[in-house]
Amino acid sequence: MSTTRARVLVVLVVLLGFLTAAGPRPAAAGPALPDSLWFDGTALTVRDGRFADDHGREVVLRGYNVSGETKLAENGGLPFASVADARRSAAALRALGGGNTVRFLLSWAYAEPVRGQVDTAYLSAATAQIGAFLDAGIRVYPDFHQDLYSRWLFDADSWYTGDGAPEWAVELGDYPDEFCGICPFWGQNITSNAAVTEATYDFWHNTYGVQDAFLDTAQRAMTYIRQHLTDTQFAGVVGFDPYNEPHAGVYDSGQTSRAWERDVLWPFYERFRARMDAAGWQDKPAFVEPNLFWNANLDFQRQEGGLLDAGRLGPRYVFNTHFYDQKAISGIFMWGKAQDGQYTGDFGTVRDRAAATGAPAIVSEFGHPLSGTVSDKAPTVLKAMYQALDSRVKGASWWSDPTASGPVLSGSQWQWDIYHGRHHELMNGNPDKVLTGGDAWNGEDLSAVRLDDSGTPVLRQDVRLLDRLYPSATSGTTVAFTYEDRSRDGSTTLTWNPVPSSLPNVARLVGTGQYGLLLWESGSGSAPTELHLPASFPTGSTTVVSDLGAVHAPPAYGDAAPIAVAPEPGGTGSRRLLLDDTDSGTLHFALVTNGTANPSADLLTAARAELTAWAAAAR
Repeated sequence: MSTTRARVLVVLVVLLGFLTAAGPRPAAAGPALPDSLWFDGTALTVRDGRFADDHGREVVLRGYNVSGETKLAENGGLPFASVADARRSAAALRALGGGNTVRFLLSWAYAEPVRGQVDTAYLSAATAQIGAFLDAGIRVYPDFHQDLYSRWLFDADSWYTGDGAPEWAVELGDYPDEFCGICPFWGQNITSNAAVTEATYDFWHNTYGVQDAFLDTAQRAMTYIRQHLTDTQFAGVVGFDPYNEPHAGVYDSGQTSRAWERDVLWPFYERFRARMDAAGWQDKPAFVEPNLFWNANLDFQRQEGGLLDAGRLGPRYVFNTHFYDQKAISGIFMWGKAQDGQYTGDFGTVRDRAAATGAPAIVSEFGHPLSGTVSDKAPTVLKAMYQALDSRVKGASWWSDPTASGPVLSGSQWQWDIYHGRHHELMNGNPDKVLTGGDAWNGEDLSAVRLDDSGTPVLRQDVRLLDRLYPSATSGTTVAFTYEDRSRDGSTTLTWNPVPSSLPNVARLVGTGQYGLLLWESGSGSAPTELHLPASFPTGSTTVVSDLGAVHAPPAYGDAAPIAVAPEPGGTGSRRLLLDDTDSGTLHFALVTNGTANPSADLLTAARAELTAWAAAAR
């Protein structure tokens, strides 16, 4: 296997000019990413209900939403003020946050400020910023974002604001003055604010042709992005999220939420899918979301849904959903903090529904407030959510029932905004309401990152929680995975998945360190299995115990060693563990830990024997 690294040339050429809706012209292939290996850089497809690369490896997407800044006016509906800021953010997201993928927010309002006229300057800037993430080795799925339908539904002195539809789309309707009543949370406007519900209803029923206009703009935006990325960059684009958090607004008389999904939402997705094809995105899936409230964890919010009548979605779609613990956020319906296994049932529902559709699942938004009255729950809530992404079995039961884990879920945390706490947003255009703190959006504060006084991105959450070990590409099929991050709640280290006493040598090897354990059934062996290595796993402190071998301080990839370390592509300094199994249909295991320093050969041998017997029994 070649270890030659491609020479670095990271240049994004953005061409301005007249935009048409015609098919894309051929794009230059472009150079390989820095730190690329021979198996890197392939496009992803959907196969057998999983994300897969060209080598047949099962791929997991992990990362963040970039970013809520798109909802604001201060940078013209863009996540970043400049491409340089996008590059700086991308490098930090990869190196500090451990992400390999972002959900990249776009704004209809700024893409089409005048009806029928697409703003190519906006699309040019957005495409250049997307390119900055692709050049850092980060995959991208864009999202035409909306919340509460549009900012232009709200008065200048309102308590709330929205984003999404342009001003002209709002002016077409004779909507009532916005009013939410007793709404301590901005999201209640979705169902309680008549201006929002009526405008949303009109969109779904294509009143005034607004849905047609949206689809036209989406197609032209996708065409532009396809034309102005190189082939190498476009290979890193995973798909497109058509519409954020869909809801009917108002149901027709006698209409159920399930019927609305079937008769209104799904036909919209089919129309969007056709626009993707026309824009040159035929091989990219649509990341389709069910009714916003289908999996709400408050009984009085939950509505029947989950695309129950869409049948088997096939390789052209991804089952895409969000999850926030509204009980915990309310401060009323959940006292105390999250516990081991808190969300395994909720995320198990996502796994089951995706499996029924035959599509991969992604939780494209999850998170918890980092300030305010319920922020004390954030360390445990986020740990429990990541735990549930990794496995549907809680930590206390994992070692005795690993094969019940289910697939490792992809997910994008809300959110990654380097301007956190440094905004200058005129809320609803009001110069007397300048928002600077938090996310500058309806009182929210969820960004995992900020800039320090020197302008350097730094994390606002425990790095052990965010920069995680996870199987980014598995050669074959993942049978089970767990990661004990040892993240902290204040000064308390949270250990929800201790190694059982029945494996004394494994427990001794792990000690008080972090560890992850992957069980997988090998595929063709055409490319190695990859796990992202957090910065807390420097090579000299990393131990791997596997049926493939047992090694402390794994060697660099390229010397035919079955266990090796290599940089992740993109030149950001992030690293990966590579496991070469070279067979098919065999159950393999790999324990990765930064526990015991310089473990003896005897300890490695004893731990390997314990894990071999455990894996055989697990199967």
